[in-house]
Amino acid sequence: MIDLHTHSRASDGTDSPRQVMEAASAAGLTTVALTDHDSTSGWAEAAACVGSTGVALVRGAEISTRVAVPDGGISVHLLAYLHDPAHPALVAELARTRDDRLVRARTMVDRLAADFPLTWEDVVAHTHGDATVGRPHIADALVAAGVVGHRDEAFATMLHPGTPYYVPHYAPDTAEAVRAVLAAGGVPVMAHPRAGKRGRVVTEATIAELAEVGLAGIEVDHRDHDEADRARLRELAAELDLLITGSSDYHGAGKLNRIGENTTEPEVLAEIERRGGLEVLRP
Repeated sequence: MIDLHTHSRASDGTDSPRQVMEAASAAGLTTVALTDHDSTSGWAEAAACVGSTGVALVRGAEISTRVAVPDGGISVHLLAYLHDPAHPALVAELARTRDDRLVRARTMVDRLAADFPLTWEDVVAHTHGDATVGRPHIADALVAAGVVGHRDEAFATMLHPGTPYYVPHYAPDTAEAVRAVLAAGGVPVMAHPRAGKRGRVVTEATIAELAEVGLAGIEVDHRDHDEADRARLRELAAELDLLITGSSDYHGAGKLNRIGENTTEPEVLAEIERRGGLEVLRP
């Protein structure tokens, strides 16, 4: 029972890193990866819980990247596993992304405040510690104000790309991010590559190009993929010699995703650890 994609309050989850580890234990997981957005700040707290929970920890992050296309860009989330959190190039990119996320969030809140009962202070109240304010926190504030019923409704309406409230943010080129993760000793895996409900998705040709520069795997088993998506992604992974992972993308109460609802095979984790620069932390 291995879940390689979860989020804590260090980014946009609702659980602390300790609570993520405890949730993993309660669900019967043997291993969990903490992969907060553009951040490794939850690693230490999660690592301190390995012994008490009996759950092994894969240290990771989910990096926001973008593939350029003629009419704009397509967002790609890149999971990085077992990388050096102090690698200068990667640290610089993650910091730039977080800083721009903050500017973007302020602009979105200003736009929303013109039409809805929302303030910046309302949004900040839904963050914890040094987590960067993002769309999930704006969604939580809109729920608290009674504007929408839940996060998913906010994301499907006013926070969705294409609405007048939406503002894009800086994200590094995906191929360059793959190279940066590799340079930091990490293992890069593309998260939910067929999650069309989130927006535009990259082509198979783009995934092949990323494989050529070092993409190690693709997340196949994810709730945003139907059975046809999963079947085709397995074929594509075989064609490109990519690792196949399965994960929950758990956000605590922030999403319907349940920890452990999709899992990764032990031999895939073993290969990720073999390639990674860090060890999996075990009880």
